[in-house]
Amino acid sequence: MKRIVTIQDISCVGKCSLTVALPIISAMGTEAAVIPTAVLSTHTAFSNFTFCDLTKEIAPICEHWKNAGIGFDAIYTGYLGSFEQIELTERLIADFKTEENIILVDPAMADGGKLYKGFTVDFAKRMASLCAKADVIVPNLTEASFMLGIPYVDCGYDETYIRDVLKKLTDLGCKTAVLTGVSFEAGKLGVMSYNSETGEYFSYFRERIPESFHGTGDVYASTFLGALMRGRSVEDALMIATDFTVESIKATINNTPDRKYGVNFEEAVPYLVSRMDK
Repeated sequence: MKRIVTIQDISCVGKCSLTVALPIISAMGTEAAVIPTAVLSTHTAFSNFTFCDLTKEIAPICEHWKNAGIGFDAIYTGYLGSFEQIELTERLIADFKTEENIILVDPAMADGGKLYKGFTVDFAKRMASLCAKADVIVPNLTEASFMLGIPYVDCGYDETYIRDVLKKLTDLGCKTAVLTGVSFEAGKLGVMSYNSETGEYFSYFRERIPESFHGTGDVYASTFLGALMRGRSVEDALMIATDFTVESIKATINNTPDRKYGVNFEEAVPYLVSRMDK
């Protein structure tokens, strides 16, 4: 069985980060090892949440793994809350990177044209340096804009513009860049990718669902990597992740009045399992 290590926070209530990555990766038939960077009572969209920083635990965990001879088929980074956590993640990659494993960076720090609370433009630039060490990165257009230092454009762009952004993202140093939340026509939303080694672009779109939920980016990235671990191509993995995210939203839209709790991806897991068996 292949093993992924994912480094990100864990919110005890509110489906995102590790509470999304662990079950999805496991359901896809891959072991999920974790480095929790912090424990929160809920994610940050709730009021008065508690927070316990676990930054000081990261280096000892990695050192123990090195001494125990533990290895990973993929390293997956999600929400990182500080410059120090980015630095520690770079050490993790340096210590556990092999010729065969995959480094996936989800630079979870912004959406809707704005950085998440507590992040700065300098943080976005530092995140760009982490992306340089990745095989694949999966930013949304907001995150890409901040990392590249270009204006955020939420509509009115065309495919040529997105191709240029993707090329600039791979110029940071990663092999493949994926932009999520891309749309070229009304009623359609999806992804577009660029492989710098082959020069090939790929896009995939589904119907746009006029609802917004916390944690869908984590659902997407976890599913995408899980599919890669099962031997699917990048293109096939992007389609599977898109379809599963859409199915998860559909399972939620009429059943969860409070959008802060995230999507009911659990109800869509049977769909995901059957999709992976095809």
